[in-house]
Amino acid sequence: MDTLTSSKAEPPSLGSNPQRNDALIRAADELLDESGLEGLTIRAVLLRSGLARRAFYEQFNGKDDLVLAVFERTLSFAAEHFRQEAEHAADPVEALRRIVDGLVIGQLGFGGPGTGRRSAALSREHLRLAESRPQELQKALSPLIALIAEELAKGVAMGLLRECDPRLQASLVYNFVSATIHVELLAEEGGQPDRARRDQLAGVIWEFCRRAVIV
Repeated sequence: MDTLTSSKAEPPSLGSNPQRNDALIRAADELLDESGLEGLTIRAVLLRSGLARRAFYEQFNGKDDLVLAVFERTLSFAAEHFRQEAEHAADPVEALRRIVDGLVIGQLGFGGPGTGRRSAALSREHLRLAESRPQELQKALSPLIALIAEELAKGVAMGLLRECDPRLQASLVYNFVSATIHVELLAEEGGQPDRARRDQLAGVIWEFCRRAVIV
């Protein structure tokens, strides 16, 4: 298996060839869905995408950079989805509840046989990259953190939420939710999530967050 550690050189400018970049990320996503981290090797990504090794290294320094790109795309899509959900919420408190519920339930892959493997794989990588590549991981998380911060700021301005530093509070909310879900994802690795259990967990997590932020 390819090493998970990328080289120390400066990362290339991602998207220098958008089509190849997209093909490599999609290939990585599919492999994670099918076989988790064990199936995600550079060789497998090249075979799946039909690209040469040189094409890979024109886009990424190594496997870590590819995984970070998968995170960035996944979280960007999630943030956009949650933004649309927030727009239909009655107020910022309801928007925050929808985001928390979505993190626990809606964005964790109840749609296919391989999603448990993919989610567990990304969970493992999230924990590892938080130590080895914290700045890059935070960059990938930034759209989602920013959205939570926006809703917190709106809630404070409307007098619905207690005074806080919205960005800091958003990071705390995300970190609490994600840390709890990491445990669930790793326990479910190789199988399908228990929807009833996840629904119950979403309610418990939201109640904890609600007590922390509401006046």
